[in-house]
Amino acid sequence: MSIPPIARTWLTRLLPVTTVWLFSVAPTGAAGVLDYSFNPLVPSKPIALKDYAGKVVLVVNTASQCGYTPQYESLEKLYKKYQDKGLIVLGIPANDFGAQEPGSNKDIAQFCSANFGVSFPMTEKLGTTIAQNPFYAQLIKSTGQAPQWNFHKYLIDRSGKVASYKSGVEPLGRELTAAVEAALSAR
Repeated sequence: MSIPPIARTWLTRLLPVTTVWLFSVAPTGAAGVLDYSFNPLVPSKPIALKDYAGKVVLVVNTASQCGYTPQYESLEKLYKKYQDKGLIVLGIPANDFGAQEPGSNKDIAQFCSANFGVSFPMTEKLGTTIAQNPFYAQLIKSTGQAPQWNFHKYLIDRSGKVASYKSGVEPLGRELTAAVEAALSAR
């Protein structure tokens, strides 16, 4: 069966456009961003991010000796306020910036508990730099923004879309709480 010349012309014009369209709308985010697991700060069952599917996740690279360390308190308050609505705050200690997280996992856990009553999930301290961590690489790729300091925040909505917030953005400030509320209200 031969294709008439006019049909062949239209097919050659439409096929590349259709192919680009099909690949540009392919879903990204949820499956990839949540395909990671971490060991918890206090030894127990691994933290599988896929268990947070359908929730809103605020990921924060933390440090105990940073000028932003008091944000632990407001992160805990944010977590308590929205936990029942589907918010997970996930703290990931890292020693990347100013060597401000020098302690062991045990030291970090004691510090967070004693000083801020942290109850949100915390992973063990990254064994690599943030730039070398595959989970962070995905967050950076999704937003185009890498952490420049401790307490950088990534908000992952229920569909897996990621937004980035610099260290100075206060957890209980209007910018972040509005984003959390919007993400929680979207279904």
